[in-house]
Amino acid sequence: MPQATGRIDAARAVVFAPLDPTGRAELVAQRLTDAIVSGVLRDGERLPSESELSRSLGVALVTAREALEMLRDRGLVLTRRGREGGSFVTFDRDSTPHVHEDRLRALSRIELRDLALHVSAIAGMAAEAAADRASEDDVAALRRIAEGADLATAGGARRATTRFQLEVAAISQSPRLVNEEVRLQGEAGPLLWLCLREQEYRDRGARSREQVIAAIADADADAARATTIAQIDGAFRWLVEERSRLEHPAGEVPASTTATKEGTP
Repeated sequence: MPQATGRIDAARAVVFAPLDPTGRAELVAQRLTDAIVSGVLRDGERLPSESELSRSLGVALVTAREALEMLRDRGLVLTRRGREGGSFVTFDRDSTPHVHEDRLRALSRIELRDLALHVSAIAGMAAEAAADRASEDDVAALRRIAEGADLATAGGARRATTRFQLEVAAISQSPRLVNEEVRLQGEAGPLLWLCLREQEYRDRGARSREQVIAAIADADADAARATTIAQIDGAFRWLVEERSRLEHPAGEVPASTTATKEGTP
């Protein structure tokens, strides 16, 4: 029987997982920015050194150095010299919405949909494979994650979502799926799960986890995959609506949208 493969700190594993070999300083800076804004890396926390970052992320030393410089320019990191020095997270949580909104505005609906399709393909297949391969210990590990989820805050809910999806990928026993899930959680997770700042979507996520666990326990691969994809589709639709709200504030609605709604029976 396969053994459970729990991850003690999945969110941090995502932050410092290797980037694509062609990773640029902007990609490193974006991943660290997402981790800081989401609360995975906390205010006052000391970051790994430039050399440690380059090794863990699989990028050149100069790339890690440039990324930290970008974070300093954004006011997210403060570097101190000396024996007790280093780079430390310094983050004003009031600026969180602006960071997310800028990133969302920069993506078109087509780009958002493509991102959601990619995440769905990986997470859905991982859930399907997990249903075929999970042991009783694996199912118990998923239940512990679901029961321990902090749904009081958006950050807590996102950490639970991240940890759960990584655990499902690990249970699939596919190193390629695990590696891609880790990469996508770092790239897409902070944006895709913005909906979790609303309690309704935190509750939906909790229900989805329970349904996925039940499907995996019953070895129902189709249900595990379908439920996983449905949750991601819901997050994508929220993002599209949120992007529209940002583009048309104060209740403004494009004429084309209004016409469509009026013409709908």
